[in-house]
Amino acid sequence: MENIMLIVGSLRKDSFNLQLAKEAEKYLKDKASVEIVDYSEVPLLNQDIEYPAPAKVKEIREKVKKADGIWFFTPEYNHFFPGVLKNLIDWLSRPISKTEGQVLTGKPAAISGISPGMSGTGIAQDHLVTLLSFLNMDIMNLPRLTIPNAMQQVNQDGKLELTTSAPYLTKQADAFLAFIRNRK
Repeated sequence: MENIMLIVGSLRKDSFNLQLAKEAEKYLKDKASVEIVDYSEVPLLNQDIEYPAPAKVKEIREKVKKADGIWFFTPEYNHFFPGVLKNLIDWLSRPISKTEGQVLTGKPAAISGISPGMSGTGIAQDHLVTLLSFLNMDIMNLPRLTIPNAMQQVNQDGKLELTTSAPYLTKQADAFLAFIRNRK
């Protein structure tokens, strides 16, 4: 069974992207081992504390090393992915030690996003692809999931209830599983 890490680009407790990741987690629960990674305690990258890395950074690096794939769920802030996600990726892109490289090289990656606006996070996703490509991740470019107008898919309590987007999430999940399996 594949081991998939879900990384959400927002730290907000009930963010739309966290809710979307939870929908993916529900769908994949019988098909893969899935974990939404909490990185809220990862400090800002600072070379003064890089070696040895902070405990939370070490913990997440170990999870990345064991993961068969990483699925990113990103909001779009000012046409870009959030700084907290960039900070985590910066930590993961650093060599673990003077003899061991970074943990993202060659890892399969998928990208999704939901936003209240019209772009559906497409612009932020393109920026994220640029960064992940530079870090030599193996990106599944198709299908990607961009969900605009999030408020049209929430209930009266503000909780996400995917309607028209649900089949696209399951299509991407199945495609990502196949993408990972084809690389083993």
